Amino acid sequence: MIASPTLLFRVGETMYGCDVADAQEIVPLRRMTRLPGAPACVRGLINMRGTIVTVLDLGVRVDPQRAPAREGSILLVRHGERLVGVVVDEVLDVRGLDIEAGDAATAGGALVRGVASVDGGAVVILDLGALITQVLLS
Repeated sequence: MIASPTLLFRVGETMYGCDVADAQEIVPLRRMTRLPGAPACVRGLINMRGTIVTVLDLGVRVDPQRAPAREGSILLVRHGERLVGVVVDEVLDVRGLDIEAGDAATAGGALVRGVASVDGGAVVILDLGALITQVLLS
């Protein structure tokens, strides 16, 4: 087990988490400029203080049948030299969690770092860098 400060967020009915250091900033969901021909999970572009940011919708990424989020937050993640946004339905909390790597991590490929338990429920711990790489290279 690895004790780690984890940012908890919700997408649909599922609780997810990521290393708190992965999220540089959290901003409210805002209007985006759509990119023609981009995959459905790429919501578009926003301007963050002069920086153009590509925004991905995590809900659409994990469930392609899901409609894009109309409310929620954008987690801004530093990915190499780029800043990338990830839309989530709700940011919940930051907690120190004991993360168990194992079958859940290998089942989801490199996108899932492990699982943890919060208030009796399971939390899927994501590797946002791997998610961003996978989407941007597809």
